[in-house]
Parts: sequence; C-alpha cells; structure tokens
Amino acid sequence: MVARATDMKNGNRAGIGMTSARTRERLVQRLRDQGISNPAVLDQIRNVPRHLFVDEALATRAYEDTALPIGQGQTISQPYVVARMTEAVLENASPRKVLEIGTGCGYQTAVLSPLVGFIYSVERINVLLDRARARFRELRIQNVHVRHGDGFQGWPTHAPYDAILMAAAPLAIPRALFDQLAPGGRLIAPVGPEGRQQLVRVTKRGEELHTESLGLVSFVPLLQGLG
Repeated sequence: MVARATDMKNGNRAGIGMTSARTRERLVQRLRDQGISNPAVLDQIRNVPRHLFVDEALATRAYEDTALPIGQGQTISQPYVVARMTEAVLENASPRKVLEIGTGCGYQTAVLSPLVGFIYSVERINVLLDRARARFRELRIQNVHVRHGDGFQGWPTHAPYDAILMAAAPLAIPRALFDQLAPGGRLIAPVGPEGRQQLVRVTKRGEELHTESLGLVSFVPLLQGLG
C-alpha cells in the first residue's frame, strides 16, 4: 500500500509546538505566497512530518522554510525548494517511475512518494540511507526502493525513468542519467558550483535535450563514490 498524506501525521516525536496545524499552515501559506500552487504538493508539505527527518535538537525548527543540517555534511532541503522540485516533476503528468539521486534523510522522497508510482532512490552515504529506511518504515511508505550507490551511475536496472530528481548539485549532469531518462521524460537538478547553482528542468525529446531554468538554488555538491 502506498502511504498517503493522512498516514504521515503521527510519529514517535509528535509534539504540540512543532507539529500543530497552525505551525504547518503558516509554512504552507508562505510557500503559496512564493508561487507554489499545486494543491497536492501543498498538502504533502502540510502533512509530511518534517520534524521526524531532523535531529531532535532541531525539531522545533522543522517547519521553518530553511535548510537544516542532518549530519555527514548534508542538509534537509528548504521546504520551498522541495515543493518547487516536486511541482516540476509533476507538471503536465504524474510519472510512473522516478529516479532520485541523493536520498539524504528521505524528506523529499516522502513528499513525492504518494504523487508518483514508484521511486528508486540512490544514496552514497550508508548511515543516511539507514536512517531514511527507518523513516519510510515508520511512515508506511511502500513504493520507495532505496540503494547504496554512486549517484553518478544512477540505477540502470530499472531504467528508463519518466522523471529523474537530483538532490545534490553536479557541475554538469552525468551522461549516464540522461541515458536512463525515458523519451519525453524530465530531469530536475541543481547544477553548478557552490554559490552559482541553477535549478534546471531538462526534457528529453527524441535525441534532443531541452533545458529551462527554474531559478537560483543552493545545494550540497554531488560527489562520486560511496561514503
């Protein structure tokens, strides 16, 4: 069974201040004010318990619109960026198969999971992957498959993918990922060096790749190898 938004409201660390409807609604309104309009995406931001994906010491900041550290030199993405990337994946059609590069703590994965068929997520840092797996079990998310691997290589076994979402920034998008993108598929990624990254959407049309910019972002770099 695929976990729906209503399944995600409870958690072992539920607390009044950090999980109240008012606190979450303020975040949703802020995203709406910044241009996020897809109601399904806004519902996911409202209902996914972001406080479960950060350390308890940071849980009271979970519903701020900001990136937060998750250890291992990585971050949980700003809710606006998660919502913007999710909208970009869903625009025009809901993909059946999505490849995610950079599972991280699993928050982006949890937001996207009820809105697509299946997610195949690759994470190079094993300790983060173990934590994400535990969260997916806790939230009963069953349409996500995860793998400890090098994001530069993707996950060719399950290709082609209707969409690819990258949660870390390469200087240039690896060719292997374009090869795993289905015809008509779209790849959403932050690209560029630190301080000069653009969020782009690349659509595969035949043998051609059409790129559009979705704005400036700041992500950790995409690194090769395993951690």
